[in-house]
Amino acid sequence: MKNLAKTILLALLLLISPMIKAQVLISLLFGEALNTPRIEFGMVGGLNRSYLADLSGSKGLNHFNLGFYFHVNIKNNSFISTGVLVKSNVGATGLPVYSIGNPDFDTIYKGGTLTKKISCFYVPILYHHRFNNRWYLEAGPQAGLRTKATDIFETSTTDGDLSYTTDVKDEYTRLDFGLTGGAGYKFKKELKSMAVGISYYYGLVNVSKIPDVAMHNSSLNFYMKIPIGLGAKPTEQK
Repeated sequence: MKNLAKTILLALLLLISPMIKAQVLISLLFGEALNTPRIEFGMVGGLNRSYLADLSGSKGLNHFNLGFYFHVNIKNNSFISTGVLVKSNVGATGLPVYSIGNPDFDTIYKGGTLTKKISCFYVPILYHHRFNNRWYLEAGPQAGLRTKATDIFETSTTDGDLSYTTDVKDEYTRLDFGLTGGAGYKFKKELKSMAVGISYYYGLVNVSKIPDVAMHNSSLNFYMKIPIGLGAKPTEQK
């Protein structure tokens, strides 16, 4: 099972940027050293549906995310859960297009759809508690660092579908901050094992720099956690 998980993760490297490839590859190579009797290290990845709740008429936007995590055992079934989502996007779709001041462009894309896509690194710091070492709950703050942001204009014409992407990172704050919480299930009762879970992030910061426009990120996340380099077989907890 562990070899299969590593193979899947390595295949995913072909689909992501060179910077993320390097970070994921380092995680796979040095996972053995990062895992200790009190620390679980591994990869986390999955799907998230993000929203910009302040924008009327907006719809959820689906993304793939990938990163690594640490579970630090502090006492019995209590842990601190942290890590970094190195590939994570938020935003929304289904928005009306706006004028960019070019009459030809505005005419072509009138009635089209606008998608706002914001790329971030997210770092959660969560209290993580396990029940019977299978089910768990976790909650805490999460900070984000915006790396890029784009507006994507899309429309359909008699000649086919058209798409135009523009850089809008200067319209957003560099930092995001909010609260996240969720629940999950571990496949085995061992201290370290694969797990699946669901979490929700609620942004507390208005990330918009545009006057009189408020935008707060939020996202619903479905993920899988895969420990890397477990070393010696962990003991089973009761």
